Amino acid sequence: MTGTAPPPGRTAVVLGGTGLVGGHLVRILAADAGVALVRVAVRRPTHAFDGLGVEAPVVDFGTLGATSELLACDQLFVCLGTTMAKAGSRQAFRRVDFDAVVAGAEAAVSGGAQAVFLVSSVGADPASRSFYLRVKGEAEQALAALPVRSLHIFRPSILTGARREFRAGESVGILLSTLASPFMRRGLRRYRPISAEAVARAMARVASAPEPGRHVHESEEIAALGG
Repeated sequence: MTGTAPPPGRTAVVLGGTGLVGGHLVRILAADAGVALVRVAVRRPTHAFDGLGVEAPVVDFGTLGATSELLACDQLFVCLGTTMAKAGSRQAFRRVDFDAVVAGAEAAVSGGAQAVFLVSSVGADPASRSFYLRVKGEAEQALAALPVRSLHIFRPSILTGARREFRAGESVGILLSTLASPFMRRGLRRYRPISAEAVARAMARVASAPEPGRHVHESEEIAALGG
């Protein structure tokens, strides 16, 4: 990795810091000597970050564009994401995985962010027949159009790790993918399950010296970076 080291004492903002990847990422950034401040935008008051020395302002994720002062930072990490089952409808899903993602990134970039790091999904494609993957791809496309110096998109496969809520469909997917993992070769390797902590470590590593331009990190590369 040959990127330019960000200035010491940088400010990092995390959207989705109470989620599976975000939770690990907040702790990693909070322990990073090169990060002066970690701010985690949350929907409701939480004690999840007690003792870490991070800020956790409560914001309305439906109006992130109006909270640019809270999203002003050097680096923005977007770990937002829900499921169709949890969202309840396509419209509700899109509000989280597209609207909030794009509005948050726009606000951060207008506030001076030089680098944006997005957790997307393996297979994300704005032309996909899958609604889930299409929305993920559209979010990637929207962020790629922003005037930001460095954009890094991470496309992990199925995430493993302890979630706060039980996701039956995802648990089945993890089991089946784990059983099939030894037989996944070449192009199929990117579909192997990957730990959320490894994704968080990969994001933090790339953020320590982010290369300028637009970059997509597929799951196999993420596993290597976060290993």
